[in-house]
Amino acid sequence: MSEKPLSSSPPATPLARAEHFVWLTARVLEQRRFAYHFLRGGADQVETALAAYLNEDGGYGHALEPDLRGPVSQPLHTAHALRVLESIGRCGGLRVERICRYLTEVSTHEGALPAIHPSQRDYPSAPFVPVVDLPPSALLSTGPVVGLLHRNQVWHAWLFRATEFCWTAVESLEKSHPYEIEAAVAFLDGAPDRSRAEAAADRLGRLVREQRLAVLDPDRQEDYPLPDGYAPGEHHFPHDYARVPDSLAARWFTEEEMARSLDRLAADQEEDGGWPIRWRAWAPGSALEWRPIVTVEALRTLRAHGRPVG
Repeated sequence: MSEKPLSSSPPATPLARAEHFVWLTARVLEQRRFAYHFLRGGADQVETALAAYLNEDGGYGHALEPDLRGPVSQPLHTAHALRVLESIGRCGGLRVERICRYLTEVSTHEGALPAIHPSQRDYPSAPFVPVVDLPPSALLSTGPVVGLLHRNQVWHAWLFRATEFCWTAVESLEKSHPYEIEAAVAFLDGAPDRSRAEAAADRLGRLVREQRLAVLDPDRQEDYPLPDGYAPGEHHFPHDYARVPDSLAARWFTEEEMARSLDRLAADQEEDGGWPIRWRAWAPGSALEWRPIVTVEALRTLRAHGRPVG
């Protein structure tokens, strides 16, 4: 009796196709994350994989965020690590105290984190994240970290300064772009002063609609402008701002607009089972590493909004 040949094509359901893609292409960390979120895998295995990126200074490096190569710790790598820890319920204790000490060391006098620390200069990085000797303070890198730490009831002296920086940056936003708005929402969703956060979010929601920073009709993307420096097709949709239903950004969109956005997200799954990256791919390795990350997050977003994934 001859054995049935193994098929190399992905299975039929969205989740099964994504699983095939992850086992075929992903780093160990994303394999462990997929297993945790969708296959009842353990949190310990995720944390063990994440520890490979940890440096002695308490920050994370080694291309954890794939657009920054090299071993040195960076705020963007460390923010990525915090998101992973939060997703497995491990955002606390000594591990986060060490992270906060690192963040204190690399922050400015006002508590803000630079997008790229100058230590990156000796290693490859994406052209859209330039390395400068005196990097500016950035809501883009500070907001998500501060919001996440507050959401997980982490308290550290650095947070007081960083929180004030974020409030000033968010409440002074006028002309903005989608990634900055995402960072603002990430801060506001975790900010302890909920009434102030709701008022700031209401103002940002009006700004997003006035400046057409979210594609509300996926069939008419050409009607929505792309900010300078964005790649062709690097549009943002309602689900990019409101990745979970209880995000303050969910109030910016009607049920119909959010439904169309989630339909588009589900339809973006490619033939190989993974989701694409929408920003500019600058190196084969970084693009390959990003797609499993994007795939895990797409599935998590769909499931959070009640969409069946398989």
